Amino acid sequence: MTRSLTAFLLLGLAGVASAAEYIDYAALGRIRQEGFTNSKVMDTVTTLTERIGPRLTNSPQMDAANEWTRKQLAEWGLSNARLEAFGPFGRGWEYQSASVHMTAPRQFTLSALPKAWTPGTEGAVTGEAMLLVAKTQADLDKYKGKLKGKILFISDAREIKPSDKPDFVRYDEDKLKELQSFAIPKPADAAKRKSDAEDFLRQRELTQYSNRFLAEEGVLATVSLSSWDNGIIRVTGGGSRKAGEPVGVPALTMITEHYNQVLRLLEKGEAVKLTLDIKARYTSDDDRVAHNTVAELPGHGKKDEVVMIGAHLDSWHGGTGAADNAAGVAVMMEAMRILKATGLKPKRTIRIALWSAEEQGLLGSAAYVGTHFAELPVPADPKLKDLPRSLQENPLPPVLKPAHGKVSAYFNYDNGGGRIRGIYAQENLAAAEVFRQWIAPLADIGVTTVTSRNTGSTDHVSFDRVGIPGFQFVQDNLDYFTHVHHTHLDGLDHIQAEDLRQSAVVVASLAYLAAMRDEPMPRKPLQP
Repeated sequence: MTRSLTAFLLLGLAGVASAAEYIDYAALGRIRQEGFTNSKVMDTVTTLTERIGPRLTNSPQMDAANEWTRKQLAEWGLSNARLEAFGPFGRGWEYQSASVHMTAPRQFTLSALPKAWTPGTEGAVTGEAMLLVAKTQADLDKYKGKLKGKILFISDAREIKPSDKPDFVRYDEDKLKELQSFAIPKPADAAKRKSDAEDFLRQRELTQYSNRFLAEEGVLATVSLSSWDNGIIRVTGGGSRKAGEPVGVPALTMITEHYNQVLRLLEKGEAVKLTLDIKARYTSDDDRVAHNTVAELPGHGKKDEVVMIGAHLDSWHGGTGAADNAAGVAVMMEAMRILKATGLKPKRTIRIALWSAEEQGLLGSAAYVGTHFAELPVPADPKLKDLPRSLQENPLPPVLKPAHGKVSAYFNYDNGGGRIRGIYAQENLAAAEVFRQWIAPLADIGVTTVTSRNTGSTDHVSFDRVGIPGFQFVQDNLDYFTHVHHTHLDGLDHIQAEDLRQSAVVVASLAYLAAMRDEPMPRKPLQP
């Protein structure tokens, strides 16, 4: 190829990349007017957190949340509001209360909560505390016949150090500018991936062995150390949600300050006795399907093409799942309400999906994508089928379905309740250029940043990994990673109303622009 021809082609590509996007400023103005003056976003997040409460997948509260969101979307006039089943996911579970009290060598109430999918105590039980940190089956076997009636503390103590970071943060201009710089991806490390996969399988095997062993030995309960300090209980799952698998014994997570006290007493040779009363139960004995909530604003002219927005509806059970992720659900529902209330007529259909089982590995969104757009083949080796895709040695490419090409873009909201400051383009440089033009009219409400970087761990990954443009927003962190993420403090008091109103306006604006674009959003080459 000649140098002049190469230069001509590069100029042509640059022209395509920077082609002017049509922006309907009148429509964006109507979206702002509705979103800022008639917002219902706080009504939604309040209902989800304070009337329905925590939403562990397949719990009675999650069932209520699925049905309430379906009904609410339908009442707002959205079409085809429905619940879509996937799975089977596993058993339902809920807890009502947890009481942990030290009775010797002194009286003291300890702060702890049960792990999801672990049994209750069936009334108050009293036993002696004992430290047992087991890293292998052999570590457990040494105590065979010696654990009956014990309450096992199964983590080492952790020194509490003063924090050198603020509890509540927003992006400043320097941090936003840094985010826009190119981050060189780390090369794939096959040896580390193999080692991580082996660790994953080994830990799963140890967990199942431990669950069975401790129950057979008559252990009363286990207690783990919370992963955060300052009186915060950060609690997720234990036991097993799968029917037929051993669930073990009642399992608790305790705040660091109380856990360390117990271990210091044990180190001094004190006999520490605890009384526990954990009211927790499985609400089903068999593996049930779970459900995603879905609804649509039909398109006009390109109605068989789709722009999707979504957030995960499920939460952990320690708090009420406000920042993680009733905030995201409320923002996405409000964006749909705004679009319907304004009477705008998008070319493409705009579809909302509220996912279940995100906390167990993006299961709801992955199932939806697999059903409608592209299936990820199951590895031939049965040992590897439950591995996260990132740990599979040779992940298989997806098998595309006819509707795969009909999805223009998917937008996700799941980094707490902080206002939107920009968007991650997931290394899709052509999409990044489109976003830069789209956010220009949103700069006055704080949206200024397009970063080409990838971000992970949210439901947009289910779309991105099969070649559908999937995006997560850049959001202010607030106190998401200092106080509320997966903790008992994740409640309505940590929600900032103005942030949610702004976010809903931004989502509605970008979803509308994507739905009105002449061409679908640019796509990256499909990677295995």
